[in-house]
Amino acid sequence: MSWLSKVRNSLGNLKKRDTPDNLWTKCPGCGEMLFTKEFEDNLSVCPRCQYHGRIGAQQRFDQLLDAGYGVLAAPRVPENPLNFRDSKKYSDRLKAARAANVFPDALTNALGAIEGRKVVLGVQDFAFMGGSMGMAVGEAFVEAAERAIAENCGYVIFTAAGGARMQEGILSLMQMPKATVAIRRLARAGLPYIVVLTDPTTGGVTASYAMLGDIHIAEPGALIGFAGQRVIQDTIREKLPDGFQRAEYLHAHGMVDMVVHRKDLKGTLASLLGYLERKEVA
Repeated sequence: MSWLSKVRNSLGNLKKRDTPDNLWTKCPGCGEMLFTKEFEDNLSVCPRCQYHGRIGAQQRFDQLLDAGYGVLAAPRVPENPLNFRDSKKYSDRLKAARAANVFPDALTNALGAIEGRKVVLGVQDFAFMGGSMGMAVGEAFVEAAERAIAENCGYVIFTAAGGARMQEGILSLMQMPKATVAIRRLARAGLPYIVVLTDPTTGGVTASYAMLGDIHIAEPGALIGFAGQRVIQDTIREKLPDGFQRAEYLHAHGMVDMVVHRKDLKGTLASLLGYLERKEVA
């Protein structure tokens, strides 16, 4: 046996080092490879290009709420009201989504405080069926608004959605006026309703509660719109401007009040809640 074969055999007998599969994260913005821990410690924002990664409800609650917050119970709604099926049963798709996520549907609410300001905080998770708006999302929104009224505090919602949940058909679209009525109740109670638009916020969510806030904040680079860019471009037969439907473009054109970096969101929300909270008249 040659010396080269001996070396190969000895190397082949060495055990492969166990390394985690999620040690590295590729930034979708700049393509740089980042240590996953470094990325997560930086609030899932790329330290090189400041790309804001998508995060779920649990991360949002932990980042924004003071210690001691409580997650509100998810509402009970019919699982598959239309008995819908495509290549799979809708009920099976729900089971798969729940197995892959922490919370049972796309919108989760919590009661807590942001720097001492009491608040009901809602978070849509794009990882749950694209954050789509179905009956569970609509009911969760209404229950959160009613809880905010009962607690005499504001409601802050982080939106992230591809639109209505088509497996629920017209019942999904009915959540748009339902949420609008709940927002009106908040306004009549003199309580703030603040929307934070995250990537992506589109479709029926944009056409309803995502654009009815007292104040609209957007995370940097977030895609925000109703129809897709290609649909709009093909309809009007004109080339769309650079950055169209991105947070910065919408801010420059008056559709968004401010674009706020994730690290500054907690302080910004606390200040806004302080400005907008109902003051008792002596």
